[in-house]
Amino acid sequence: MIIPMAERMEGVRASEIRELLKFTARSEVISFAGGLPAPELFPVREIEAAAVSALDHEGARVLQYSTTEGDPRLREIIAARMNRVRGTSRTADEVLVTAGSQQGLDLSGKIFLDAGDVVLCESPTYIGAIQALRIFQPRFIEVPTDDDGMIIEALARRLAAEPRARVIYVVPDFQNPTGRRWSTERRRALLEAAARHPVVVIEDSPYAELAFDGPPLPAIQSLDEHGQVVYLGTFSKTFCPGLRLGWVAGPKELVDKYVLVKQGADLHTSTLPQRLLQLYLDWHDFDAHIQRIRTLYHRRRNVMLEVMDRFFPPGVRYTRPQGGLFLWVELPEQLNARKLLAASLAENVAFVPGGAFYPNGGHEHTIRLNFSNMPEERIREGIRRLAQVIRNFLADAPVAETASVDARA
Repeated sequence: MIIPMAERMEGVRASEIRELLKFTARSEVISFAGGLPAPELFPVREIEAAAVSALDHEGARVLQYSTTEGDPRLREIIAARMNRVRGTSRTADEVLVTAGSQQGLDLSGKIFLDAGDVVLCESPTYIGAIQALRIFQPRFIEVPTDDDGMIIEALARRLAAEPRARVIYVVPDFQNPTGRRWSTERRRALLEAAARHPVVVIEDSPYAELAFDGPPLPAIQSLDEHGQVVYLGTFSKTFCPGLRLGWVAGPKELVDKYVLVKQGADLHTSTLPQRLLQLYLDWHDFDAHIQRIRTLYHRRRNVMLEVMDRFFPPGVRYTRPQGGLFLWVELPEQLNARKLLAASLAENVAFVPGGAFYPNGGHEHTIRLNFSNMPEERIREGIRRLAQVIRNFLADAPVAETASVDARA
């Protein structure tokens, strides 16, 4: 018997990254594919101590149902940290704990999008946002970008031409997939353009604290004077992703809507992981922990760029990110990254073809590389293998001289 499905399911596709990770789980594969943090930095012993304490002293409470909004003490910590590190002025009542920032994307679609509405996004943009929002049947309109973020003149033209524009989705800090970071001037200009239209700005910021060259830039939300920005945060990249803890922050009237739709989604985020994180943040120096992450990722980024500079053939361009987990590669246009991936996997090296990050398709000559998850010696070997695969594909098609694209801070 064929079971009828909702029309919205026609647009639902498996995540290319999730599918690829099934292959890269093999130990012999050198994977630059997933956005996986370095597991050796997970505070395993500290989490173990927090779990023992929580279960010994308040086991019944941390195994019970909880409020949709989240653990009150954890929300206080999140709000205070946002205000100190990102320049916002949030209170605990303006924070909702979620199952990772990915849930924040799903809830955003439920709140703001009807079928046929328009989502304006960077080109390229985060594949997980495409997947989360596409089920609500919007039209994605890509806005061209440069090293400082969205090109505001292009955004303004698209906003003026699209009366059904409802969401501007951005990843302004060390963007997934390109590694670029928006300038403060571009953040202000985005808000000036948005203020002329009834749109919400979804600021997705998993990587802001992973800057290699100093403190994070001000959050877009910290510059917002009109209550248009919803901030999505996560502990997946600064703590550990397995606990699935993130948050939504914004004006209370908007966060209250998120609470309502979350009640129908899962009642509340798991109680025990919230308590473990809260105890860790109260007991330990989180800034020092993040600095250890920055130091390691900076070193691994340097190793990857060093080997790319040495072995990548002429005609290949790539960003030099100043933070985060990713860099972006533009191959000569005659190459297809999906075909390149098949040859690369035969050499036990994985990456993500860049076409997946464009909601309207195309750009199949691009790839995303992750530098956070592999140790230095495997980065060196994997990039050497990948460079040789690219050279093999280019053997009969000489191209212009190599140039790296500066992803400026």
